[in-house]
Amino acid sequence: MKKLLLLFFIFLSLKANILANEMYFYASSALKNNPKYKAEIKNYDAIKQNKNISRSEFLPSVTLSGSIDSSISSNRKDKSGNSLADSNLDTEVKKIEVEQKIFQGFQGYNSFKKSELEIEQAGLELKITEQNTILEAVQAYADLSLRIKNFKFNKENTDLFERQVESDNSRLQKGEITLSDLAQAESSLAKARANLISAETELLAAKTNFQRVIGIKTPGNVSEISVNILPPIDFSTILKKSTVNNPKLLVTTIDYEISKKNLSIEMSKISPSAKLNYSKSESSDFSSSVDEVDQESVKATVTWPIIKGGKNYSTIKKSKLKKQQSELILEDVKNKVKTDTTNFWSIYKSSKSILASTAAQLKAAEIASEGITLEYDSGDTRTTLDVIQSRSLLLEAKIANAKAKRDLMVSELKILAHMGELNLEALKNPIN
Repeated sequence: MKKLLLLFFIFLSLKANILANEMYFYASSALKNNPKYKAEIKNYDAIKQNKNISRSEFLPSVTLSGSIDSSISSNRKDKSGNSLADSNLDTEVKKIEVEQKIFQGFQGYNSFKKSELEIEQAGLELKITEQNTILEAVQAYADLSLRIKNFKFNKENTDLFERQVESDNSRLQKGEITLSDLAQAESSLAKARANLISAETELLAAKTNFQRVIGIKTPGNVSEISVNILPPIDFSTILKKSTVNNPKLLVTTIDYEISKKNLSIEMSKISPSAKLNYSKSESSDFSSSVDEVDQESVKATVTWPIIKGGKNYSTIKKSKLKKQQSELILEDVKNKVKTDTTNFWSIYKSSKSILASTAAQLKAAEIASEGITLEYDSGDTRTTLDVIQSRSLLLEAKIANAKAKRDLMVSELKILAHMGELNLEALKNPIN
């Protein structure tokens, strides 16, 4: 007996791992093929260059320049009106200039820190896109699984009613049932066929959506949804993690920090700045006589912008208002995260309760349908209507149970994403 139990648990574990690998495969395929996610990766790589751009403000700049000027003077006359010979002058200048910014009122420092925040924010935006892609992929996978089962249930139900109509035809000829019993069976068969057509249409839509989201050919079948992705957790833990790690909250927090840096940058623009400039040039004049000049110069420049028509002070005021706006948005997002945490937790707990209820409903419906069918076939007091109702209830219970499994898994994924913990590893290593 112990060996049988051990084998049973090994079977359940293998089944869970197969499903986990299947979800992992589809989610990873979606990440490889999703254009929006790939575009976000490119955006992140581009934003990382901001750090190098802002760092360049601290380094000296070197400029090389050169020019050749050729001029001809003709019809020249002196003050007495006498003609002078024509002349030409060719000038060649080579110049190298090195400029080093010494102080910019901390503008360069704040720009550098801002670029670091922008990179961090872009990384979080990439994470949000990754989570959304995984969530959408698993939802498409779960919907496909549900629609396949829904079609299967309706197909089985239609086959049962077809046999029911054949059986009732025979029983009517023997006088065991009435014409109204046969009419009820035929009516139920027509309804079952209509439901089957609807289920087939929904399955086709699910397959199309699966291929769009995941970017690969739709499989003929997928495993049943039966894996718990969310580890054992309580509401207080979810709330604590969400207020610390929620990606949208972190993005908004960084956005507020960036607004503070923008204000500091604008403030530094009205501060004194200093720079050092060194240049060296060589000039050569080619004419009847050759003249060469070498020049070197070092220049220190200090500037202090006082008034630019009010533009600088208006820009500072604008940055202050933007900072206040970001602060208010951050406060609103904090409140929304708390509200969403409560909502996601309520949906999760409700989904677990519904799954337990539909499982009990399915078990009872299976027992009732089997018993009523046996009693009807044995010629007991059961009527055709009793059989039809029991089968309808069984079909509803099967679909409700399959939907409850899908809803529970999706609610778990949304909680993980809300805490910033939805990734491929969460799918690869589920809680069995």
